[in-house]
Amino acid sequence: MKSRILVRGALGVAAALALAVSAPAEAQLFRAYLSTSGNDANPCTLPQPCRLLPAALAAVASGGEIWLLDSANYNTVTVQLTKSVTILAVPGSVGSVVASNGPAIRIATAGVDVTLRNLVMVPLPGAGGTNGIEVTAGSGVAVDGCLIANMPDSGIRATGDISVRVSGTSIRNSGVYGIYLSSGPRATVTGSALSGNAIGIYVLASAALSTTTAEIADTTIDANTTGVTVHAFDAAGVAMASVHQSRLVRNGYGAYAYSNAGGQASLAIADSLVTGNDHGIHATLPGASAWLSGSMVSHNGYGLYSNGALFESAGNNAVRRNTTNTQGTIIQVAPM
Repeated sequence: MKSRILVRGALGVAAALALAVSAPAEAQLFRAYLSTSGNDANPCTLPQPCRLLPAALAAVASGGEIWLLDSANYNTVTVQLTKSVTILAVPGSVGSVVASNGPAIRIATAGVDVTLRNLVMVPLPGAGGTNGIEVTAGSGVAVDGCLIANMPDSGIRATGDISVRVSGTSIRNSGVYGIYLSSGPRATVTGSALSGNAIGIYVLASAALSTTTAEIADTTIDANTTGVTVHAFDAAGVAMASVHQSRLVRNGYGAYAYSNAGGQASLAIADSLVTGNDHGIHATLPGASAWLSGSMVSHNGYGLYSNGALFESAGNNAVRRNTTNTQGTIIQVAPM
């Protein structure tokens, strides 16, 4: 009898230890909640929400969601996203994430896939904020229906082999770049607006053998110093951007392809409006190329400008009423 009691006791201790070990994994939530009435000591459930994003990130499982239930700011320092997660503000709420002493949000973990929806990202005045979203490692980031404004450096800054998807988002008044893509990102930008940035979208091949691409559709790019820049900085790099059914208006340069090392800087524009810019579409130096089809280019200082680059214009473009319609060698080709 005594031996049976001892065995039962040992089994009970083993079961308790097993439960203790498994408890943290079981405690991970698929959906965590934040609220202005929350407390970070809470479990981040709907009845007992937490207050700030770090607490919710600790509580949520990889691949889960964090819901911001009402209008407020939800961070005090850079939010480090080290797991795959969706962060969203519920419709009607303004979920704010501020940049302070760095970016508002940083993604720097291999394999992480992040979705950010219906958020507002701005710098905290005088607090050393830099970027809205900074990505140096990961699988992908999707930015849906967000506002990123007044960042001293970039709205979105991505470097390396990562997928960047931006839709229905406004990025304005960045000190340097609205969207910065360097050495490997594959970006799609749809239904968005980039306004008042130094450079709206910067597509850069800065490392040998890197390929950086951006596909831009149904997007307004206005009042930037340069709307879209495609830049091959490395001789073995490739930078490519295509612009479709979009508006390049009132920029210094509407779109600019530039190669300063013989790398490939390729710009393609179709079915778009290019108007009110100092230079509508500009391609410079060997290695740079521009292709234009089905677009209206009007009321610019220079419509189409080529300086030693390959510039092809299909016969279905309307290049009219610019101060100078064309400058340099523009090759007229049949529409594809």
